[in-house]
Amino acid sequence: MKFKSILSLFAAGALLAACNNRVSVSDTGLKYQIHDQKGDGRKPKIGDILTVQLVLKNSRDSVLRDTYKEGRPLQVMLQTPPFKGSFEEGLAMLAKGDSASFFVSADSLFTRMMQPLPPGIAKGTDIQFTVKVLEVQNEQEFQKGQAAAREGQIKVDAKIIDAYVAKNSLKTVETPSGLNYVIVKEGDGVKPVAGNMVSVHYVGKLLDGKEFDSSYKNPQSGGKPVDFPIGQGMVIPGWEEGIMNMKKGGKSTFIIPSSLAYGEAGSPGTIPPNSVLVFDVELVDVKNAPKQQ
Repeated sequence: MKFKSILSLFAAGALLAACNNRVSVSDTGLKYQIHDQKGDGRKPKIGDILTVQLVLKNSRDSVLRDTYKEGRPLQVMLQTPPFKGSFEEGLAMLAKGDSASFFVSADSLFTRMMQPLPPGIAKGTDIQFTVKVLEVQNEQEFQKGQAAAREGQIKVDAKIIDAYVAKNSLKTVETPSGLNYVIVKEGDGVKPVAGNMVSVHYVGKLLDGKEFDSSYKNPQSGGKPVDFPIGQGMVIPGWEEGIMNMKKGGKSTFIIPSSLAYGEAGSPGTIPPNSVLVFDVELVDVKNAPKQQ
């Protein structure tokens, strides 16, 4: 798994209610407020992975990012502070269960990122990072926990899919990966193989029927099918497997477990974490991929 650097978290913050705590200043000039410090939690070392809730706010108190609202905390690897007064320096002060706000110079942060100040961030102001540390793990512990969570989610998804299939009286084909699909119309053309270019119409829905994407309504493509090479990792695994079980001209409904879709990350604002998805798919065309020049 790739870990986000603290600097990159800005581009992607979490907010605890701001307390009227006294603002302290470290020897390096980092301004901070401690909201909750238990004193007995595990403290992180460089290279440890922290699971945190984080809110970023600008100097006008506008929220730039809020992982509470996103429904999923962040995992970040603690790195050596890249400059004096950085957020990494503040994060290293905390232990599991602690929470605090850190006020980091926007000029220093974006100079380090080699980026200009974005709209809404004024020169000479601070960016407020309000963080609550939920967990501290070394990389081995983190990977073990991730593997256990994935296994558990696979079992949860299987029960959800079984219930959905039974509720809707569907006759599905289930693959070893956990993908379920219904053949709505058997195609009379060829089956695509890895490397072929496919042309596909689709409608994507959550299990409650809410539509989140559709090729028919895509203004960028003018409602035309989408084209992509199959078997090249260009789409989610559930699509790759499902489409290669179809024939040109066929229509199928895929019921895709989260492990073969967008996983624990989901798609913020569109697809919640660990969502089982339903896709109505039509395989419009299958072509050999163009030869490389």
